[in-house]
Amino acid sequence: MPEQRNGLPVLDGPRYARTSKRLGVDPITGGVGLARLGSGPFVLYERQGEVGVGFGAAAEIVLDRHHIRIRTDGDWRRVPAGDEPLQRLRELLADTGTPDWRVYGWLGFELSYLLHGMPEAAGDTTLGHLVVPAVEARLTAGNAELRALRLDDLADLCDQVEQLEYPADTRPSVELTDELAGAEEYQKIVAAAVADIKDRQLRKVILSRVVPVRGAVDLPASYRAGRRGNTPARSFLLELGDLRAVGFSPETVVEVHADGTVSTQPLAGTRALTGDLARDAQLREELLNDPKEIYEHAVSVHGAQHELGEVCAPGSVLVEEFMGVRQRGSVQHLASRVTGRLAPDRNGWHALAGCSPPSRRPGCPRRPPARRSTATSRASAGCTAA
Repeated sequence: MPEQRNGLPVLDGPRYARTSKRLGVDPITGGVGLARLGSGPFVLYERQGEVGVGFGAAAEIVLDRHHIRIRTDGDWRRVPAGDEPLQRLRELLADTGTPDWRVYGWLGFELSYLLHGMPEAAGDTTLGHLVVPAVEARLTAGNAELRALRLDDLADLCDQVEQLEYPADTRPSVELTDELAGAEEYQKIVAAAVADIKDRQLRKVILSRVVPVRGAVDLPASYRAGRRGNTPARSFLLELGDLRAVGFSPETVVEVHADGTVSTQPLAGTRALTGDLARDAQLREELLNDPKEIYEHAVSVHGAQHELGEVCAPGSVLVEEFMGVRQRGSVQHLASRVTGRLAPDRNGWHALAGCSPPSRRPGCPRRPPARRSTATSRASAGCTAA
């Protein structure tokens, strides 16, 4: 029988106490509920039917273009970011002293400038914020796997899981966004991008814009409502440092497995999903036969092959799936998967660096698109993945 303290089993692992509880709600509702019931910073991350929620910090790491700050015992220390900041992150995480750790957090779009030799373009903003949580729940259908560094925290987490219930659906009482805000400036940027494509300076451009929001936003409720109408490859909700964010991703930038297999999933080419089966089938055929969409997708796949080729063993990169169709919420995308096997002197952090934006401007040299991105941006892109 495993050792017990305060009625809770202390299982494998010299520091984390662990237990399991029945989950009476779906994992998304459970994760949102725990985010509301918990105190302090948290990160929620959904992948492949599992929702992980981390609270507190056994270790915390904050990255900017000059330094990496880390604390594991209450006091911050600072080390240079160096020429390979993600490899420095890997070393620091391995040195936290927390066995069987998992890391949650976010890395910003601007980090890619630092990774690709343009540190001045990264600015002075925070480029990443990671935590090894002190308290963690991993939720699947009907089950909650719980662990914490302190038994009192584990007992509190058990109580919170038992309190979870389905909330009443609510909607904002007023329209919170002005979708036309900044439209004129955005149209100018679009026109400039089209001109660059015609001049063959770029082959593909992905643009975004900032939309101001009036009043307070209930992000946990927004996440749950958005997830109910979406079928993403990954989703997240976080409150970490001075950043609060929610997001849904139709694709994964990079996936690395314990056996060294690495893959990326380019999505490019989109049509609506209307709910009418006949109409959706017609749009699917249109998508699969549209020269523009096929070209854009082929460019993305070519770029993904190049990116993985830089970190994978020679001859191991292949297109495992080409131009399938993935349904994501209200849209359907052309989707491919490119895989490879990491070279002996490379690890998952090398793969993440190679596949990070702006190298995700597929088919384009990295530095020119990065410069153009800084030239057209009016605000920091910030968190683009968690």
